[in-house]
Amino acid sequence: MFDYSLLHWSTFLFAAVLLNLSPGPDIAFILGQTIRGGRQSGFAAMFGIWTGAFGHVVMAAVGLSAILATSAMAFSVVKWVGAAYLIWLGIAALRSNGGSFVSETVTSNLNFFSIFRQGAFVALLNPKVAIFFLAFLPQFVVPGAGPGWAQLFLHGSLIIVVAAFIEPLLVLAGAKLTSTLRNNARFGLWLDRSRGAIFIALGVRLAVVER
Repeated sequence: MFDYSLLHWSTFLFAAVLLNLSPGPDIAFILGQTIRGGRQSGFAAMFGIWTGAFGHVVMAAVGLSAILATSAMAFSVVKWVGAAYLIWLGIAALRSNGGSFVSETVTSNLNFFSIFRQGAFVALLNPKVAIFFLAFLPQFVVPGAGPGWAQLFLHGSLIIVVAAFIEPLLVLAGAKLTSTLRNNARFGLWLDRSRGAIFIALGVRLAVVER
C-alpha cells in the first residue's frame, strides 16, 4: 500500500511547495494577522487556514467536493458566501483607525480563537480550493497503490505537512519585520488600509470566478 516511485514523490513535493508559496487569501490572511498582532496571531491564523484546508482534503477524499464541480448552484452559493466573508473582513480593516498596531493595544485586543475561526472560514469558503484539490490530487493516484480515497487523503494531508515547513517561517519573518514598526500609528493605519484593500480585491476576484 502506498508504494510510489521516487519520481512520484519528487513531482508531488515540488508541486506542493509551489502551491504553498503561491499568494492567495490564505497567505494574505496569515501575513495580515501576523503584522497586526505578532507571532501568536499569525500562528492562530495559520492553524485556522490548515484546519479549513484539511476540511477540503476530507471532502475530496470522500467525494463530497465533487458536488461543487458538478452543481452550479452549490458552487455559486459557496462562492458568494466566501466572497462576502472576504469583503466583510476587508471593510472591517478599512474602518480600523490603525490602533491595532500600537504596542499598548496589540495584546489586549486579540482573540486568538476568533482569528483561528476566521482563518478556517477563509479556507473553507473558497470553492476554488475544493475544485483545485479535485483537479490536483487525482493526478497522484496510482492504480494498485491503495484505495483511491486513501491516496487522496494521504496526498492532501501531505500538502498541509509541506505548509508546516513553509508558513511558520513566513509568520516568524513577518513578526520580526514589523515588531519595530508597531509604535508607528501612521504605518499601522497604512497597513490596515492595505490589508482591507487586499481582502476586498480577493473577495471580488472570488465573486467573478467561474467553475
